Amino acid sequence: MKIIDVKASIVFGRSVFVQVFTDEGLTGLGECSPMHAPVLAHFVNTVLRPLCIGQNPLEIDKLWTTMFYRPYKLGVMGAHLEAIAGIDIALWDILGKATGLPICILLGGCYRQRVRMYASLGGGAGRTPAQQAAIVEQHLEQGYTAIKIRMDWGYRVDVDPEKDWAMFQECKKLTGDRVPLSFDANNGYSPATAIQQGRRFESLGIYHFEEPVMVDDYAGYAQVAHALDVPISAGEHEYTRWQFRDLIERAQVDIIQPDIVKCGGFSEIRKIAALGEAHHKHIVPHQTQPTIGTAANLHFIASLRDANRPQEFTGVNERLSSLFKEPWEFKDGYFTIPLDRPGLGLELDEAAFRRAIE
Repeated sequence: MKIIDVKASIVFGRSVFVQVFTDEGLTGLGECSPMHAPVLAHFVNTVLRPLCIGQNPLEIDKLWTTMFYRPYKLGVMGAHLEAIAGIDIALWDILGKATGLPICILLGGCYRQRVRMYASLGGGAGRTPAQQAAIVEQHLEQGYTAIKIRMDWGYRVDVDPEKDWAMFQECKKLTGDRVPLSFDANNGYSPATAIQQGRRFESLGIYHFEEPVMVDDYAGYAQVAHALDVPISAGEHEYTRWQFRDLIERAQVDIIQPDIVKCGGFSEIRKIAALGEAHHKHIVPHQTQPTIGTAANLHFIASLRDANRPQEFTGVNERLSSLFKEPWEFKDGYFTIPLDRPGLGLELDEAAFRRAIE
C-alpha cells in the first residue's frame, strides 16, 4: 500500500481536518490543533505532504520520524508537531481500516468502552461569578457529573484572584460534594498567589488545579505542587516526550495533560504516556476538539489501564457533527466508544464535507 495524497482542509474557518489517501482506496482521517488554521493547513500541505507521498502508510513510526526530523530546523514545537498530529492520527485510522480493528484495540486493548467526561467551561475572565454559575447549572442539567471552570486571563498574571475565588465558591454551591469541580487558571497566577488560591480552593474541596502558573515556570509549578494537597496539572503547552520529561522531573506536576492533536498524534502521546506511567503520574489529556480530536483521545484513553479520571469535553458541536455519517453519541455525561467500527470509528459525509470547505 502506498500514500498517493495528503490534504489538510480548513472546516468552517477554524477546524483543520486531514485526509491521507492510499492507492488501495483506504482513506485515513485526522485532525490538527485549530490554532492558526491557515498555518497548520499550509504546513501539512506543503512541508509534510511531499515527505509522505509514495510511502507505506502502515510504517507509522518510520513516517513520524521522517516528518519530525526532516523539517527539524523549522521548529519542534507548535505548528510542526500539530501538523504531524493530523497526519499521524489519519495513519492510525488507515491501520484500523486495513485490519478491521478500532484503534484502541491496536494500541493494546480497551480497558473501558464507556468514558466519563467533564464539562470544560471556558471564558471565566469575561463573566461574573453568577454568570459562570448559571453555565455550570446548565451543564449539570445536561447530565455532566464533573465540571471544570477556566479563567482565560490571556497569560496575564494575578489580574483578579478575588473574583476567581468568588466564582469558585458560587459554582461549588451547585456541584457540592457529589460532582467534582476543578479550576483552570490558564497560567494566570504567580506561584505565591497560586498557593494562596489553592489553599482556599482546598478548603471547599477541589478536584484538580490546572496550569496555576506561567507555562515556562517549572520552578513555580514545583513550588505550588509541594505546597498544596490538590493535584496540580499541566501539559497542553508541551509537544514532545522530551518536554514532558522536564515537566515531570522539574515541574513535578501530579497530572500530565498532552493533547493528541497538538503533540504529534497517537505515536508521540503513547510515548508520553509511558513516561508518565514510569513516574506514576495520572494522565488526563487536554482536548477541545469535539469530533475527530475527541474520538482519537478516547481511543487512547481506553487503551490505558489507569486512566480512570473524567476526561475533558467542551461540548457537542452540532455543525461539526453534521459532517459525519454516524457521529459519536454523547449521553448522560459519557461517551461510548463504538468497538464495532474500524479505525477512529468516524466516516465523513463527503457531500456535507465538501460544502463545509468550499
